[in-house]
Amino acid sequence: MNPRALVRIPVGVLVERSKAQSPWADYTWRAIDVLPGELTAAAWTPVGPRGETDTFFAGSTTLELYRTETPNYRDNLATGAPSLWVVLRPTGGDPPFSLLTVTADPAEGEAATEAGGDLVEAVAMPAVIRQCLEAFVADHGLDRAFVKRQRDRPQLEALARGKARRGGSQ
Repeated sequence: MNPRALVRIPVGVLVERSKAQSPWADYTWRAIDVLPGELTAAAWTPVGPRGETDTFFAGSTTLELYRTETPNYRDNLATGAPSLWVVLRPTGGDPPFSLLTVTADPAEGEAATEAGGDLVEAVAMPAVIRQCLEAFVADHGLDRAFVKRQRDRPQLEALARGKARRGGSQ
């Protein structure tokens, strides 16, 4: 846990395993839901088969909210269908993934896709988490003012003096 987080929300993650339609993989995996609250089930507990797909409880983690990320949270909420990003890291064994993180920050979710091997899925944000996030943004929101940087104007006289000392134009 990061001590800079102002709010910590315990969550659990459900993943789905489906029979792959590919000769290179037996199954496809994807996160399908984030459950708010402290869940006591063991990681990778089967939740129930549904024909060609199986659902598993991938584990629990903590959704952490940071004051500095409130503009990103606000953007997420403004979409009208806010998401949480689930990041699963392949283990190369059994279980096939470890739950790395869950985030409400779209920029962090996108950045997780750049790692290459991680499985990153955006899932619908549960209403209770949305309410917490809205309250957090209202209480701790930072509006970062846009500041346009100004270039320094060239010192033409200093440049001319420099040419004069070097012996004129080159």
